[in-house]
Amino acid sequence: MGTTQLGSVAEPKYWHLKTVLTEALDTDFSVGEILPNERDLAARFGVARATLRQALEQLELEGRLQRRRGVGTTVAPPRVGVAVPTARPDWTGAVGEDWQPVDCTATAVPAAVAKLLDLDIEAVEAGTPVHTVRRIRLSHGQPVAAELLYVPGSSVPDLSAIDAPAGPVRARSVLRELERVGLEGQDRAVELGSASADDAKELDRLPGAPVLVVTTRYFARGGTAAVSVATYRADTCRLTFGDSGAVEISHEQERRAS
Repeated sequence: MGTTQLGSVAEPKYWHLKTVLTEALDTDFSVGEILPNERDLAARFGVARATLRQALEQLELEGRLQRRRGVGTTVAPPRVGVAVPTARPDWTGAVGEDWQPVDCTATAVPAAVAKLLDLDIEAVEAGTPVHTVRRIRLSHGQPVAAELLYVPGSSVPDLSAIDAPAGPVRARSVLRELERVGLEGQDRAVELGSASADDAKELDRLPGAPVLVVTTRYFARGGTAAVSVATYRADTCRLTFGDSGAVEISHEQERRAS
């Protein structure tokens, strides 16, 4: 790893150091290799350890480094390319492949989600239950996303009351019924967010860690059949979309559905 003195740099020292470290990671280190300790790195670059820690923390947030207890700071593998299909979803296939059902409950939804589902105010205040399916998406055996899929009872009217009231079995039943719905289209929004306590636990991240939030509305029968709020790890995921098309940029500050 090369050396440089940062005293005359106009931009914040830690940010310039991050750039220097990034170049070194690309040329001098291999995936999984352990970096020298903080004292040696700080001395090599002529910076305070506090400055070095800021740079390392930024690189960790960007997914370039991984801090492992008892091991040290290692070079992270490349981001995982995660496909986000834009065609009609195959709910049954999703259950058997990447997405794994974790739970399903029938509870009142947040107001922001109720708005996306076109539920009126009276229904929200009355606590109209919606099937809330929680799923985890795996890639190479590792969790990369957590999803809350909100399905109004009207979208799955033939759901059997005999099925389990909660849990993965109930989730599969809801998804099977949703598969029978003739979806007419969807819209999607992607934004940067922070991991909630539940998502952080399932994604092996700390609460508040940066995540990519993909909110999707599925349309059928002239209305909204379901709403998905999927939280992807921002440090390891690179989202790719199946079909090319226009990208809408919204300048409105809208509250994220959660």
